[in-house]
Amino acid sequence: MSLILTSESFGEGDYLGPDHVLSAAYGFGCSGGNLSPQLSWSGAPEGTQSFAVTCYDPDAPTGSGFWHWVVANIPATVTSLPVGAGDPASGKMPAGAVEVRTDFSKPGYGGPCPPPGAHVHRYIFTVHAVSMNTLPVTADTSAAIVGFHLNFSTLAKASLIGLFKR
Repeated sequence: MSLILTSESFGEGDYLGPDHVLSAAYGFGCSGGNLSPQLSWSGAPEGTQSFAVTCYDPDAPTGSGFWHWVVANIPATVTSLPVGAGDPASGKMPAGAVEVRTDFSKPGYGGPCPPPGAHVHRYIFTVHAVSMNTLPVTADTSAAIVGFHLNFSTLAKASLIGLFKR
């Protein structure tokens, strides 16, 4: 069996709804609810000691894409995250999990908000089955450093792509 990622919030290739779009508080011109979507996974390979979840927009006009959400050290006993878990103040993230700094310069989920008139952007949500109990990261670690560690410790991964355009 292979690792599978699903969501009750959106399906593969669906547009992300307004609840998951960046809020006005970020100042990018969107006015969504900024709630991270519900995610569930199954089929982790033997040896999985923890999980990581990321959301990345490869279409952002930055030259390097844009990290919208990075969570490491999710316990291996956890197989889902509820809607809104990406808000560090919500208390919905499992004990031990660490949300790290995204390209919004702070930990937690930041929803889609591409420039007005831009083409459709892809938001790639990925769950990584990790061979380590904990990656050596803190809330101030960059997404690139988490990606570096995941490159060497991911046993399997699965992705689900949501879309957004304004």
